Amino acid sequence: MALFGFGKKKEEAKEKGCCCGGACNAEALSKAEAGKQEGASVKVLGSGCAKCNELEAAAREALTELGMDTTIDHVTDFAQIAAYGVMTTPALVVDGKVVCFGKVLKKDEVISLLKEAQG
Repeated sequence: MALFGFGKKKEEAKEKGCCCGGACNAEALSKAEAGKQEGASVKVLGSGCAKCNELEAAAREALTELGMDTTIDHVTDFAQIAAYGVMTTPALVVDGKVVCFGKVLKKDEVISLLKEAQG
């Protein structure tokens, strides 16, 4: 039951299979998909909270230790985060693939994930 219609939009969005509660539109989703397919990069997905910043710092340290000259993008837009299928942040994306989500990794853990991705 939704009081004064609150929650109705979210219920309709769930029926349509939308993960953001109806806050997205076709333009936002296509933009997010385009950003997702750029590849060859390291991204931290999250709102910019302390945990997201810790993960970004660990990723920077790992890249420095490995001698990689890759930039890190910090994605804060929820539509772009949802395009990766991530519902728990922070998350780490390497070359367009989510390699970890929902926890802050230590530098050594990021190094092993980066080595795996290089393959």
